[in-house]
Amino acid sequence: MRTVAVLPVKSFGRAKQRLRPAGVDRAELAAAMVGDVLEALAAVRGLDGVVVVSAERVDAAGIEWVHDPDEVGQSAAALRGVRTAVARGAQRLLLVPGDCPALDPAEVDALLESAGAGVVIVPDRHGSGTNALLLDPPTVLTPAFGPGSFARHAALAHAAGATVRVGRLPSLELDVDTPGDLAALRTALAAGHGAAPRTRALLERLVHAA
Repeated sequence: MRTVAVLPVKSFGRAKQRLRPAGVDRAELAAAMVGDVLEALAAVRGLDGVVVVSAERVDAAGIEWVHDPDEVGQSAAALRGVRTAVARGAQRLLLVPGDCPALDPAEVDALLESAGAGVVIVPDRHGSGTNALLLDPPTVLTPAFGPGSFARHAALAHAAGATVRVGRLPSLELDVDTPGDLAALRTALAAGHGAAPRTRALLERLVHAA
């Protein structure tokens, strides 16, 4: 089964507006996190390709960049990526965010190996959002990210008659949108979770500069 990951990525200069109070260079942090996510995905044995959808050109070995000239939101970008991946022959899709730099390739491989047909929803650390979707078949539902998306995706999957499962991937629950999320990521990285070399280096530099 050909499995492809899809990453909707907002332009780095427009990303992470809610992190302004955290005193970090938001564009630099966004770029570092995307780089770490792509490096982690490259180590996932069960993936056959990676599609990045962004207005920002993203170059990395083994990925296909799809230009997103409209940049009207994560859901629209994800749908653009779904259509591209399906046109390239994808039979199963993993929608993942670009802001989970602690992503563990082993956790993703375990998810891909254990999942059957239907929809697997990976919640954020609060339990209300969606940090990843595994779709088999790829068009079983239309992505609908944003506040409350966990329940929304579950409802869409049930309406389509698909089997719905919850995937518990600790490394994928650590997305970064708010200063509180960034603090949680710092704690996890300090405890030795995730490689995240670019994000680690950036956060360590901020600590030393403080």
